[in-house]
Amino acid sequence: MNIQIQAINFVVDKELKDFLIKKVDKLISINDSIINADVYLKVEKPESYQNKVVEIKLHSSDGVFFAKKQSDSFEESADLSVQALRKQILKQKQK
Repeated sequence: MNIQIQAINFVVDKELKDFLIKKVDKLISINDSIINADVYLKVEKPESYQNKVVEIKLHSSDGVFFAKKQSDSFEESADLSVQALRKQILKQKQK
């Protein structure tokens, strides 16, 4: 399993990386057909509120799962993205 974390125009600290890896690993435990994950972190309009964006794209043998969420912190955005991906994965498993 390969997890790529990319931050656009800033450097990610170790705590945030560990947090993101832990969240993505929980998704992998739901569906073991996930091959790799791409996580993109962005700050849109630094002077505004709710400007932290997290995009997570999971590639699996069942297809591609994608979620993009925006909030006040990267952790909150990651939580929202993981919740959305969890719903997608569980819906796919039921088919």
